Amino acid sequence: SITKERTEVILQGTSSLDPNDPTAVWEEFDFKCKPGDLKRRPCFISPYHYRLDWLMWFAAFQTYEQNEWIIHLAGKLLAQEEEALSLMGTNPFAGREPP
Repeated sequence: SITKERTEVILQGTSSLDPNDPTAVWEEFDFKCKPGDLKRRPCFISPYHYRLDWLMWFAAFQTYEQNEWIIHLAGKLLAQEEEALSLMGTNPFAGREPP
């Protein structure tokens, strides 16, 4: 079935020392093919799909407790692990201190 609304999981990080500071700037980790930026052309990879992007779509229908792998992914992104970053479309912290 197709829904009329689409819930998204968005992974963001900040360089702010206090993430609760209202002036903290949060930057988004983009995925290679998951819908996100409305100005970006959708990728075309038929008949295949990027597994992580596909899992993120389904994770939005559930809680993080039902998708514990998201917590592990976030930890790897915070640690700037190359294996995890290679799955992402962009790393907003490339060449800078980790978030």
